[in-house]
Amino acid sequence: MWRFGLRGRMAASYVLVTATAVLLVETVLVLAYLAPRASGDDLMSIVREQASADAKVLSLAVSGGGANRSERDLLAGADVRGTGLDGRGPLRRAGQWGPDAPPAPELPAPTSPSSSPAPVIPAAAPGGPAEVLTDAYGEIVRSTAPGRYAAGGRLGVALPSGGDGGGVRDASGGGATWWLSPVLLRAGEGAPPRTAGYVYVEAPPGWLPPPVPGEWLAPLLAPGGVVLAVVVPVGLVFGMLATRGLTRRVRRLADVTAAVAAGDFRPRVPVRGADEVATLERSFNAMTDRLGRAVEAAGLAARAEARQAERGRIARELHDSISQDLFSLSLLAGGMRRAAPEALRARAESMEQVSARAMREMQALLLELRPVALEDAGLLPAVEEVCAAYETRLGVRVIRELAEVALSPQAEHAVLRVVQEAVGNAVRHAAPGEVAVRLSRRDGAAGRPGEVVLEVADDGRGFDPGEARARHGMGLTLMRERVTELGGGFEVRGGPGGGTTVVAVLPERAP
Repeated sequence: MWRFGLRGRMAASYVLVTATAVLLVETVLVLAYLAPRASGDDLMSIVREQASADAKVLSLAVSGGGANRSERDLLAGADVRGTGLDGRGPLRRAGQWGPDAPPAPELPAPTSPSSSPAPVIPAAAPGGPAEVLTDAYGEIVRSTAPGRYAAGGRLGVALPSGGDGGGVRDASGGGATWWLSPVLLRAGEGAPPRTAGYVYVEAPPGWLPPPVPGEWLAPLLAPGGVVLAVVVPVGLVFGMLATRGLTRRVRRLADVTAAVAAGDFRPRVPVRGADEVATLERSFNAMTDRLGRAVEAAGLAARAEARQAERGRIARELHDSISQDLFSLSLLAGGMRRAAPEALRARAESMEQVSARAMREMQALLLELRPVALEDAGLLPAVEEVCAAYETRLGVRVIRELAEVALSPQAEHAVLRVVQEAVGNAVRHAAPGEVAVRLSRRDGAAGRPGEVVLEVADDGRGFDPGEARARHGMGLTLMRERVTELGGGFEVRGGPGGGTTVVAVLPERAP
């Protein structure tokens, strides 16, 4: 069943449990049948049943044996088949008296009551069950134990005055259980019956007939065999049907688990019911959601870290190479302006101004690329630091209107980078007199969370949005991507000669 998976094993378990239950019931029945029943009442019942049954059979035999024969002749010639006297009674089925028991000897005609009585054979020590047929005077006609009760001897128990009788008597070391039943002779229609003889049955103490397997085992085991023959196919069918839904759910869970292990966090397991498997399905979906968010956050962090490392590398290269070259060019232009003749002095002065402007833009770019410790300082101090750096190093007035807001760590990082890039773009391209940075909160629509609004506005010369890509490179595109990745909105307002305003709207973090 292992190759059939969980479904086959569960079906096999159904069959095994049912078959085990049937076998246990059969075992209990067999043990109950084989349990010792050695009490005196049980043994007395067996002996009485044997004696009474055989006496009835012999009564019919002697009553039909002929009217001119003596009672002893009728008893001696009676057909004893089917009685314990020829080994075919209940005691014979117990396996104690074999069918080869010696036949009763031919006896002479019975003596009259006035004749000398035959010698009384004392009861021997019990060695096994015995059945004896006597005449009306207690003289033995035939016996299944001739060693103890020989034909012609006298039975050593008192004959009852009428009806049956029995009991337990000492017999050289033990009490033998016995019963005596009369054999009745009916001479004719309406004539009262008379006692022709007695059937005596004796069993040793503690004796019970051991069962013969052929007679009791088959009736006990046959129903169990039928039940097993029906249970095996029914159990297989029931097991397959009962486990069909469960195995399908487990298989679906295994398929989704394999997909998640391969890196695909989109599949989900449908949850059905409220059992243990449904709890596992819900837990698996929740785990997959958290794992997907964790992997996404790790990817965002890795990309942000990669961008930050790249910005730092570019800043170092710009500072170590181009900034030094621009500074040298500015010194050379200043020296040429002072030493050049009048005709070349204007060109040297123009070169000096271009060098100074290039150095200013380079400083703004380095400030934009400069990393800020957001995690240690917090959002508002980090924005203050960026604004102060532009103000002190480049001489541009930066107005700050910053309110406390609730944002996720990813959103705070996006706000800081948008401030850096927007202020840097304004300083490099718009030549503003002042730049205003405003951070505020506004309530959302009915039933919706609030929003955080960031505005970076300058009073510079502005630009044509159609030329934004050519003039500003990737600056605006990166800012837009940062905001939209977090579910926010991004907008650039302004035109040539009217200043520029960059607006970013981000969802507020739930309290």
